[in-house]
Amino acid sequence: MFKAAIFDMDGLMIDSERLTLDVYKIYMATLGLSITKEFYVTMTGRTLRDCKKLLKDEYGQDFDSDLCIEKVYSMCADKIKEEGVALKKGLIKLLTYLKENNCKTILASSSNRDKVDLIINKMKLTDYLDDSICGDEVNIGKPNPEIFLKACKKLGATPEEAVVFEDSEAGIDAAYNGNIPVICVPDMLQPSQAHKDKAEVVLEDLSQAIDYIENM
Repeated sequence: MFKAAIFDMDGLMIDSERLTLDVYKIYMATLGLSITKEFYVTMTGRTLRDCKKLLKDEYGQDFDSDLCIEKVYSMCADKIKEEGVALKKGLIKLLTYLKENNCKTILASSSNRDKVDLIINKMKLTDYLDDSICGDEVNIGKPNPEIFLKACKKLGATPEEAVVFEDSEAGIDAAYNGNIPVICVPDMLQPSQAHKDKAEVVLEDLSQAIDYIENM
């Protein structure tokens, strides 16, 4: 059993990516624009700084990416406050199993602290996590490994003693670049073969993780 488990949040712990894409579509429509799933998934796993750059690259340098992100985040937060967001299949069972086996857990998300705290508290995840680290608390976002290496340090584990649970290609790259084993559980995008090769395993959902861990 590894010493520390590092969890991405959006698309891995919670079913938030589809919600966010729907909100982007609503906002873009007010500007007479559209957004495709194919473009949206390029932003998954990225920090707000990186997302703003990607938006400008896609819609032009005059596009107000700051306002776009602000509006989308605000609309998503309102929906989450009112309705919550679905937890991914098998998440609570896996977190409980890790706790029972003395494995420390940390959430490492590219999202900002305010969004992470909103979701952790709204979905009552605080008792299952030992710590968290967010995209606005690192200098360079995924695929740079900084966030995962800092997560290891917070839990007192070396990269070799940890495992990352990720859904995005940027997250897989970040774990791989930090020499941390990564278990991939895809969400909106199936990873490329190159990214599958970087992962220890690709699972259909988190409910399969316990069996895999026990046979590692």
